[in-house]
Amino acid sequence: MVDGRTRRRNDTRQRLYEAAVELIAVQGFSATTVDDIALRAKVAKGTVYYNFASKTALFEELLRHGIGVLTDEFRAAVEGLPPPKAVAALVRTQLDYIRRYQAFAQLLLSEMWRTNREWQQTLVLLREQAISVIAETLKAGVQTGDLPADLDVRVASSALFGVGLVVAVDWLVFQPDRSIEEVEQSLLNIVRRVS
Repeated sequence: MVDGRTRRRNDTRQRLYEAAVELIAVQGFSATTVDDIALRAKVAKGTVYYNFASKTALFEELLRHGIGVLTDEFRAAVEGLPPPKAVAALVRTQLDYIRRYQAFAQLLLSEMWRTNREWQQTLVLLREQAISVIAETLKAGVQTGDLPADLDVRVASSALFGVGLVVAVDWLVFQPDRSIEEVEQSLLNIVRRVS
């Protein structure tokens, strides 16, 4: 059971995550200050430092939190499903996640390609956790014969993750009038043709 103090701390950290991701997605990491984050989260600047040692530490925890949620949702989505249905569940889960956390997805998309950041190693490890769930699903599909025996699971897993991320952000930014079902079906059609 979570006590009141722990709940308040978790709520505060969640507000700090949300404030940081919104600001950094728009302004960039360098232009976003701890004062900006505190103001957006409606907390004192000291509260930021009470919860995180620095802006960089906050950002690393933000990455852990955001990708951790996606990884957990991936795992829950595929549990007990045969590979073809699990692949479809992964696609839907990623689209739904990005719809809920669009600012984080845009931030993730921009940061994945920057190799000079202090948190790059953290991002690589976290990305690998999410992709490993996709890889397990595709590997199971190869083993059951639902996917081609010569499928390069590693490349296909990265491709599915990356395509889902880019397609979802493109959908929400440039085609928000399309339904999630339309985007999901289009993405699954691409996946089926490739496999």
